[in-house]
This record gives sequence, C-alpha cells and structure tokens, in this order.
Amino acid sequence: MNVWFTADTHFDHQLVAGLRGFGSPAEHDEFVVQRWNATVHPGDQVWHLGDVGMGRLARFAGVLRQLHGELHLVTGNHDEPWPGLRQAYQHQRAWLEHFASVQAFARRRIGGRNVLLSHFPYEGDHTEDDRASQYRLPDEGLPLLHGHVHGAWRRHGRQLNVGLDVSDLRPVHLDEIAAELDRPG
Repeated sequence: MNVWFTADTHFDHQLVAGLRGFGSPAEHDEFVVQRWNATVHPGDQVWHLGDVGMGRLARFAGVLRQLHGELHLVTGNHDEPWPGLRQAYQHQRAWLEHFASVQAFARRRIGGRNVLLSHFPYEGDHTEDDRASQYRLPDEGLPLLHGHVHGAWRRHGRQLNVGLDVSDLRPVHLDEIAAELDRPG
C-alpha cells in the first residue's frame, strides 16, 4: 500500500477550474480524476487535506466515487463537515460514506518524524489576510502538511503545501514528502 497526500481538489468549482485553465468544472474534474487514478491505486491510502469541492456534497459525490484509494479527510473551509461551520455536525455521516475518516486535523509519522496534517498552514494565505486564524494549529515546532494557499508556495519553513496547484494536479507520495522534509527549509 502506498500513502498519498493532497488538498484543494475543488471539484465542481467554477472559479478554480477557470484559474487552472479549464473551460468548465466538469472538464477540470475529469482531468483531476484521470491524474489521480493514474497515480493512486485502489489499495492505496490518500489523505485529503481539505477543500474537496464547492457547495453541497451531492454536487460532486459522483466524482468522489471514481477516485482510487481509501480516502481520509482533514476538513477545509469549503467542506460541509468543517468545524468552523455552524451545522458541520449534520454532515459527518454523509461524508463518511465517501471517506474512511473525517477530522479537523491529524498527526502522522513520516520519515521517522511526527508531522501534523491540517487544511490551514500555521501562517499565510493566498489572500492578503490570514483567514480562519482561530482554526489554525499553533506552530510548536512540528512539520505541517497543508493546503489552502493554492500556488502561493510549495514550502514555507516547516510548512509543506500538498495542494494540487503545486503538485502537478495530482496527489504527492509519502516518500516525496519525507525527502522534502529532510531538505533544509
């Protein structure tokens, strides 16, 4: 089994599809599914670090069913079960039909070290202001895999962006993450 990390798929999201050079969300989603399934095998594990799609799950549930791998979700601000949304608890069950786990953050062991997983970086954003600061993990010295910043950076100190915009629109393998974390930041 291989382990992969990704973020910011933004299925059925008109604005992101256009920013990534696609004519429609359907065209974008089909391309991302093809890249994903050419990379990830059915028995692999994928940690999705949030912003799966735009709007209600029903809009892109069919896309999720096409993806290879056992999917785990660390929620992002566009995901219905994200705890920053008032009614998040009402969506957990539906999302667990597509994800083996749904959580606000996680910790994994990568390359012999503890690494935190969150949608949000410790600091920084793809906008001028750091949004959702009250939902960010504090930087207490551990490396952090995240999404949210789109193409703003790949690595920023201990923060490593695994979003599609900086990884050729495909998930990133555990070994690549370990190698990146071994490089001086």
